Amino acid sequence: MNILLVGAGLSGAVIGRRLAEAGHNCRIIDSRSHIGGNCHTERDAKTGVMMHVYGPHIFHTDDAEVWDYVNRFATFMPFQNRVKSTTQGAVYSLPVNLLTINQFFNRTMRPDEARAFIETEQADRSITDPRTFEDQALRFVGPALYEAFFKGYTEKQWGCSPRDLPASILKRLPLRFNYDDNYFFHKYQGMPRDGYTDMIAGILDHPGITVDLDTPFTPDMQAEADHVFWSGALDGFFDFRLGRLGYRTLDFERFDYDGDYQGCAVMNYGDREVPFTRITEHKHFSPWESHQGSVCYREFSRAAGPDDIPYYPIRLVQEKALLDDYIALAETTPGVTFVGRLGTYRYLDMDVTIREALDCARGFLSAVAAGERMPAFAVSPR
Repeated sequence: MNILLVGAGLSGAVIGRRLAEAGHNCRIIDSRSHIGGNCHTERDAKTGVMMHVYGPHIFHTDDAEVWDYVNRFATFMPFQNRVKSTTQGAVYSLPVNLLTINQFFNRTMRPDEARAFIETEQADRSITDPRTFEDQALRFVGPALYEAFFKGYTEKQWGCSPRDLPASILKRLPLRFNYDDNYFFHKYQGMPRDGYTDMIAGILDHPGITVDLDTPFTPDMQAEADHVFWSGALDGFFDFRLGRLGYRTLDFERFDYDGDYQGCAVMNYGDREVPFTRITEHKHFSPWESHQGSVCYREFSRAAGPDDIPYYPIRLVQEKALLDDYIALAETTPGVTFVGRLGTYRYLDMDVTIREALDCARGFLSAVAAGERMPAFAVSPR
């Protein structure tokens, strides 16, 4: 079969590789001039630093099959994300842990003391059913820690009050009563030694795959393919005929520094008065390398316009209603499967993206073998 995959990021690469290995002819197109999507990395010509061009991507997973898969195509180096936060005139460790709590409240509590302190003296126990981000934070950590680490950062990141965001956003953030400041808790954590673009190039290196960059999708391409896997924006496939789904996008303000600017890869800025959400110093994402010069990004979040790169689906009430309409439209469109973060309008970590791509490819091969139609969504976007 002739398969067209729109998007040369993780979804398109992983699905294309699996289908090519099964004997299908896979053409992958991308409107950008590089592979890798928002995972794209490249060496800075001036400093030699490996840059995460569209912001940091840190690989972490408990999925052994996914970990083994990425290690087929790249050498992964150990990396743990240890985030810091500048707020109210001081620097603290994130996620909120025992060091953060003791430093913030000028105490020397043991784990059990800190747990009791947060629960009895800080957390708002009158909130029994948190429905909003703010409710969840007040019930979770109390007003002082909420104001310092979550409120201002969240307002900048999402462009709205935390009272307008669902509680589920905060449920992903841990609170620890020990000194563990590893941001993630997964078994496998690391970075590809030579960058994500090199890894994805390895996945795409198969005689059954052709890649065409600087090539936007046009409707006539669908007629030439037996099946299309679309990893672009779901509403974009339909030329936004029902309206545009909401996204947040990011602007990066690069600056160079001779030496070590902040001593860590990620420094959050919790104060609302600071216009950017964080500064990333890219050489710290490759601690096995040594560079005198440094490349840093100030990161600003705002609503995505028609010409912007979409990063985070908003998924509030209005967007969910429109999403349902697009899902219904997609389910009546034969010969297309929508995949990935943009195609399913969901926030996905890299490991989940790869897991879903592997499962999607298996589902397609099974459907072909059984003479059945591949559904529009291998995983429900709802």
